[in-house]
Amino acid sequence: MAVSGGCKAAPGGVLSRPRARARGLPASYPGLLFARQKSTGVTERAIFCSLEGRTALVTGGSRGIGRAIAVELGKAGASVVVGYQSGAEEAEDAAKEAGGRAVQADVSSPDEARALVEEAGDLDILVNNAGLTRDGVLARMTDDDWQNVIGTNLSGVFHTCRAATRGMMRKRSGSIVNVSSIVGLRGNWGQTNYAASKAGIIGFTKSLARELGSRGVRANVVAPGYINTRLTDVLPDEAREAMLANTPLGKLGDPQDVAGAVRFLCSDEAAFITGDVLLVDGGLGM
Repeated sequence: MAVSGGCKAAPGGVLSRPRARARGLPASYPGLLFARQKSTGVTERAIFCSLEGRTALVTGGSRGIGRAIAVELGKAGASVVVGYQSGAEEAEDAAKEAGGRAVQADVSSPDEARALVEEAGDLDILVNNAGLTRDGVLARMTDDDWQNVIGTNLSGVFHTCRAATRGMMRKRSGSIVNVSSIVGLRGNWGQTNYAASKAGIIGFTKSLARELGSRGVRANVVAPGYINTRLTDVLPDEAREAMLANTPLGKLGDPQDVAGAVRFLCSDEAAFITGDVLLVDGGLGM
């Protein structure tokens, strides 16, 4: 059945653009299947934000946001490598769901980060999501609390990007998405170390985008707001209510919200986007 806008009704339960709009979904919904009319008159179907045939590495991919990203990239057709530091069983389970494989590495170590990238193979996509927190007011923060957070959250990004970009530059294509946080833009009480690491990711990525742009490699940031994860599950009710009060959409996000944004930035639909910071925060950062 032909419809307006150059699209047709999609088979197999995948929503076409008009049907998505009718159901209140955005036209850029990741599962959309578009039908394009080629010059030969043959209809060509293409999945929006397809990553078919590409190899992706997702660090910190065993749980929470990282797991959702790995699974989403797998659904988009990518061959996914799930990087993890601990929790082998969770990592293997995430890799199975993503249709990929899991590789253990501590990205705060230059040697392990390099070995992880080499094991992942000829990368088209690198998503840096590995991170940790060691919260506490600055006056009581230990050197280890500072260095561990910076080492994993920021130095880990440096280590994997340095290892991955050489191959991407040689083939003049690739997409890097580094996961920051709204805390890197706004700060947060008791998180000077975490805020510094996440703000550093933003500056790092913008500089990297300038370096790699002429080689056809893109680098972007996704900055989540308050997302339903294990960290938010244990918050007291008053803290959760304060979060919701500061978020215009009035709810916490889900890991899948972040994963969809990452998928978009990794895809050809974002081919003219680099050095950008995409907030996935329900309006918190306005």
